[in-house]
Amino acid sequence: MKKHSSKPSNKVLPFFAICALACSAGALAAPDPLAGKMNLPALQAGQNHQRFIVKYREGAAERASLAAGNRLLNAVAAETGSELNLVRRLATGADLVGVPGGLDGAAAEALMRRFARDPDVAYVEPDIRLTTQFTPDDSRYSEQWHYYEPTAGLNLPGAWDKADGSGAVVAVVDTGYTDHSDLLGNIIGGYDFISDSATARDGNGRDSDAHDEGDWYGWFECGIFPASSSWHGTHVAGTVAALTDNSQGVAGVAFNAKVVPVRVLGKCGGSLSDIADAIVWASGGSVSGVPANPFPADVINMSLGGSGACGATFQDAIDTAVGNGAAVVVAAGNSNADASGFQPASCNNVISVAATDRQGNRASYSNYGSVVDVAAPGGETASTANGVLSTLNSGSQTPSSESYAFYQGTSMATPHVAGLAALVRSVDPDITPAELEAEIKANARAFAGSCSQCGSGLADADATVTAVMNP
Repeated sequence: MKKHSSKPSNKVLPFFAICALACSAGALAAPDPLAGKMNLPALQAGQNHQRFIVKYREGAAERASLAAGNRLLNAVAAETGSELNLVRRLATGADLVGVPGGLDGAAAEALMRRFARDPDVAYVEPDIRLTTQFTPDDSRYSEQWHYYEPTAGLNLPGAWDKADGSGAVVAVVDTGYTDHSDLLGNIIGGYDFISDSATARDGNGRDSDAHDEGDWYGWFECGIFPASSSWHGTHVAGTVAALTDNSQGVAGVAFNAKVVPVRVLGKCGGSLSDIADAIVWASGGSVSGVPANPFPADVINMSLGGSGACGATFQDAIDTAVGNGAAVVVAAGNSNADASGFQPASCNNVISVAATDRQGNRASYSNYGSVVDVAAPGGETASTANGVLSTLNSGSQTPSSESYAFYQGTSMATPHVAGLAALVRSVDPDITPAELEAEIKANARAFAGSCSQCGSGLADADATVTAVMNP
């Protein structure tokens, strides 16, 4: 006769059998009888809930009588341990109930359940905060992955619901600018600091015209190989503050900020002496023989660099600018080397920016090291669309028609951070350069890829602006 063992079986149930058991158990769970009276999904994780909307059913005493409503509030307060007060009655007939000090998610749900259990309550929900949902209508915004993609973008859309750069001034110390309909509306003032006329290509030395005359050069003029004009300053300025939501071209990070173009780079680059004067002038300081800057910068962008640790000339100019209230944002450099051997990346009192690619890794060219403060999207144009898209000019030597182009470099990463600094200044005009740097670094997010020695993380516009607005 076959015996039946009472020992548990060691057999593994097939997946479909486990699913069937679990699904059967779930199917037998009783529905929440209060679910239809509470908007629990509106409870936002990590939020402090300070107000609730409670509506009473038609014919309820609480709807007609303030005293009856207060009696219910007192009863709910006694049971939940929450202090409650009636703020006002809404036009819909519902009551807005305040909770001084607020409640976390669990306590807020408990309060809502207590209200919902009362037969006179029709519904209860948290008084949530809603925001605008700004997405630019610029025709090529969808190609600017470096602004919005969650993997390696700057996380701008959320920040744009709070800040747009209004009132902030960014000096772009670079090759100058070209006339571009997607940028000119945000260009103010400017100066050409190139003292050598051959480098400047404009037939004279320093002058008040900061237009880019082209930085092209021929064989053996600036090294061995020739190069076309880069229109570098136009590209950088477009990232900072291209006109936005104008159904044209690209968007800018701080699209209501103003850009002061400061020309220091021409044929074969620019001199340290000119750049030092430009930094001081951009911040509102005095330079002999040059009219005062009527638009002192809140932020200075320097997407430029050279070899060697930071020298005294660079440091003195930067210290003067910071003392004048300007945050100085600089490129870490494109040599795939330690940024401590490059200036101004290794200077003190700057925000030194490394570059990441579209996957959130350190870009192959980007410098790195302990002097780097933060990283931002710089792109890699091995695949063109993975570069940073901004305003440009189509001329190979002298200016021609306006255009757009994808570039790569820490030069492209830097104006992302300078634009973010302008967003911060627009919501907190009194923030100091040191405080601004600390906020950008503290609110950077972890890299999706690998970016060793890239500072505190990937700059995050929404997190930074939110933190500054809610100290």
